[in-house]
Amino acid sequence: MNIYDIAHNLARAIRNSDEFKNYKAIKDEVTAVPELNDMLVDFQQKQFQIQAAQLSGQELDPELMNNFQQSLQILTSDPKAAEYLQAEMTFATMISDVYKILEDAMKID
Repeated sequence: MNIYDIAHNLARAIRNSDEFKNYKAIKDEVTAVPELNDMLVDFQQKQFQIQAAQLSGQELDPELMNNFQQSLQILTSDPKAAEYLQAEMTFATMISDVYKILEDAMKID
């Protein structure tokens, strides 16, 4: 059993999954609309800043949190943006589940 062949098979399975196909299709639609794409990129940057602050134990900037919440409200009111965020979350959950399976398999007692 060649581990690299198995990894390539897993990558193909992920690319062929409904979660990935749906995410990619919606992402392509969103990136075709510059204003919507810019809003999503800005939202993701704020999300990253919040996560980085949380991971480093820093106190969250109230202004950043307020801007993040406002961006989230605006994006979820747009059907295509909301669909994109849902597809992204579904795909990320699948990838997280795969990592968890691998992590559990590598635990050494």
